[in-house]
Amino acid sequence: MQYVAITQGKERRIEVTEISPGHYRIVMDGRVIEADAHAVADDTLSLIIGEQAYNIESEKDPGGTGENLLVRGYVVNAEVLDLRRLRLRHAQVALPHVNGPRIVAAPMPGKVVAVLVQEGEDVVEGQGLIVVEAMKMENELRAPKAGVVRKLAAQPGVAVEGGAALCVIE
Repeated sequence: MQYVAITQGKERRIEVTEISPGHYRIVMDGRVIEADAHAVADDTLSLIIGEQAYNIESEKDPGGTGENLLVRGYVVNAEVLDLRRLRLRHAQVALPHVNGPRIVAAPMPGKVVAVLVQEGEDVVEGQGLIVVEAMKMENELRAPKAGVVRKLAAQPGVAVEGGAALCVIE
């Protein structure tokens, strides 16, 4: 399974393959690691890499996204996303200008199953705009900022390509 770990604002691609129960091959930044991993509690993972053993405790980051991980006395904030969730995040942040228009794009090829707003409608940040079905999952695309819906191109039942602009929020 492929993931992206975000730590200190940097994205790192990670591929995890279960070799046998509790034994994994992890490829990160071209480096291959084999590890034994077992949950010892809801919030604690026992990890053995080579001759080194680690207990990793986690808790939700109350002030942001992801998890705070306690590893050998150090706290690391990390967010791990599968590729679908990463594409959703990137689609909702298509333009870097907070004050300018923001494009809401399809995160991957799929079919529009619902349009929750109308052109000219005022929306608040985080409000659901469009629902796209991709890979047998329904993904609700949300407003990246408060504003007015402009150039609404999404129509229920219509197939869309990944990256296709579905609407603009001004």
